[in-house]
Parts: sequence; structure tokens; C-alpha cells
Amino acid sequence: MPELPAPTQPAEFWETRYRDTDRVWSGRPNQLLVREAAGLKPGRALDLGCGEGGDAIWLASRGWHVTGVDISVTALERAALHAAGAGVGDRTGWERHELGETFPEGSFDLVNAQYLQSPVGLDQEWILRRAADAVTDKGTLLIVMHGGWPSWQTEPPFDAVFPTLDGVLAELALPDGEWAVETAETVRRTNVSPDGREGFRDDHVWRFRRL
Repeated sequence: MPELPAPTQPAEFWETRYRDTDRVWSGRPNQLLVREAAGLKPGRALDLGCGEGGDAIWLASRGWHVTGVDISVTALERAALHAAGAGVGDRTGWERHELGETFPEGSFDLVNAQYLQSPVGLDQEWILRRAADAVTDKGTLLIVMHGGWPSWQTEPPFDAVFPTLDGVLAELALPDGEWAVETAETVRRTNVSPDGREGFRDDHVWRFRRL
């Protein structure tokens, strides 16, 4: 996360984040999305917090029709350009939402929520419950979150409360008999600091299937 003073409004923070940097993310899909979604039958997908479109473009390249959602207009403009460059512009659409305040309409065969964690205000519980509501019958809800700071991070750059596996399950409160928990685990990933120090970071991954 950049060394920026956090403005009062999340939209201002994230628009500044993208506008002041030519490219924020690598453009590659998140590893745990690839691991968990590679075997799913393509349909309609919703990518929450899509950023510059790496996950959405990967899904579209595999036959999904994807709606990408982000708070930053700049991020969405870049995502659309990257999708067109990758030849999947016709299978991607982009919507601006300040998640926690508004949410896209419709039902989806896959809702992808990767790292919905922010140094500025974000109603994570509200968003994840709305995400679950948006999953169609037999569809999948995929959530990935950081479980803590990287091992090399000695001084956290901002206050953060990290989720636990059981905590997110409790927050979602998915009705018994309506969902199957297909994945709920902690994955340790290699993580390198900006100055080249090697370490690791623990991520939590949950995959749910509506019955």
C-alpha cells in the first residue's frame, strides 16, 4: 500500500492511488482464483474490486462473461483497455460502485471477491453478504483475503483487523442446507518486500457452492 495520507472518502483514496501510478497491479490473475476457478464451467461472473482487470480478463479468456466492479474510474478505464487489447472486450463489462453503498444488479454463476481489504472505510460484512445473495443456483462464491501482514513487515503501515477462517463463515451466516463449503483453508505464499527481502504471507480462501 502506498505511503499516502488516507483521505476521508474511499473514492478519493483509490482514485488517487490509480491516477498517480501508471500501473498498480501486474495484470496477471490472482493465483488462488486460478486454482479455485479453473475447473468451473463458464457462465456469468462478477468480479468485485476488479482493479485494472487482471482477474476479469483471465475469466473472460476462459469463456466467462464478466462484470468487473471497482470504485475507481481510472482503474475501470484501464481494465476496459486491457480487455480490448486481450481480445475479450466483448465478454467484459465494467461498472463503478462504491461497495458497501451500492452493488451491481443481477445473478451470477461466479462471484469473485479477491482481497477486499482497504486502509479506508469498507463495510466488508455487508459486501460479502450481498455477494452471496448474487450467486445463482449451483453457482460459486469465491473469497480470498490476507490473513495478516507479510512476514517482513515489522511496522504495519496502518491499523488493520484481519479476518479468520471461522470469522468470515460466521459473518456470512449462510443458511444450512443451501450451501456447500468446498474450500476453507489458509495458504502460505512466498512474498518479497519492495527492497527484495524474501518472506511469506498467509492468505485465507473460501469457496462456497449454492446447492
